Amino acid sequence: MIINKESIKKILLIKPRGIGDVILSTIVLKNIKSEIENCEIHFLTEKFAAPVLENNPYISKIFTFGQTLMDNFFLISQLRKENYDIIFDFYSNPRTAQFTFLIKSKLKIGYNKRGRNYAYNIKITINDPDLHSALAHLEFLKAIGVETKSKDLIYYIKNEEKEKAKFFLARNNLLENLIAIIPGGGWESKRCEPEKFAEISEEINKIWNSKFLILYGKDDYQDAIKIHSLTKEFSILAPETTIREMVALISFCKAVIANDSGPMHLSAAVGIPTIGIFGPTNPKAHSPFGKKCFWVRNENLDCIQCNLNKCPKNHECMLELDSQLIIEKLKLIFNSENE
Repeated sequence: MIINKESIKKILLIKPRGIGDVILSTIVLKNIKSEIENCEIHFLTEKFAAPVLENNPYISKIFTFGQTLMDNFFLISQLRKENYDIIFDFYSNPRTAQFTFLIKSKLKIGYNKRGRNYAYNIKITINDPDLHSALAHLEFLKAIGVETKSKDLIYYIKNEEKEKAKFFLARNNLLENLIAIIPGGGWESKRCEPEKFAEISEEINKIWNSKFLILYGKDDYQDAIKIHSLTKEFSILAPETTIREMVALISFCKAVIANDSGPMHLSAAVGIPTIGIFGPTNPKAHSPFGKKCFWVRNENLDCIQCNLNKCPKNHECMLELDSQLIIEKLKLIFNSENE
């Protein structure tokens, strides 16, 4: 289907979660604005994910799902008054399909999933399981004749966030040769053990004399403490941060090593060379997306990419990961900086 681009005045993007998925969906923003220059772009997401969309010049309004049924009735009423021309439901679960169905819009686009097709005029089918999840969003634009020249993820750091991060790092003499370690991960099986992160950090320090900043969320704090206790001669534990404060700290790093997680994707989005450590998930579809971004995994296992939230074995994908795999990726990153 080819749309009349001049008639499009207002577009709603829906992506409730997680933080990594939300930032990957921003790949559509430049492409929409380059072809439909005068349209407003609104975004509907979960409250916890909304901060990663703040300060984004491509987005006019951010809406968040309510906590109660009455909250969401009110939200739907608000969104109906916007009179959208297009809704892109990038999540297409039962709830977002219901929202899409109830909100006024001339064109509604979502994934071709059983029990949800009632909500959409155009259904998107992804047949390639290895298609990167960022690029999957561009299939929505292609379906209506919008060109997809840009592959940029969009995240803007606020000046005050940058200054606060710089002050902390300068005070701790960490503005040079700094690598971030981020041990978080949504699934238990995604989380590389603290001992392995410490081993990786020690090997890197031997070669490049690097310093390490250990970043964490609430659920990762104990892992972060353990990594720091094993590497305290050349690492520092970051203070507790919001997700936006964490990204500001990341922006001063020479590289980031992380599990498959939201912060991994945010690191790539702000242009920091990022290495993702993978086990249960598909790195071709979910790796850090950007220049100088890489992934590693233990290819010696029959159970690799099991897609299980909890490992039924001994978590060999992480515990038996060869640290040299990360070293080789860092060599590519650091050598390219000297070219």
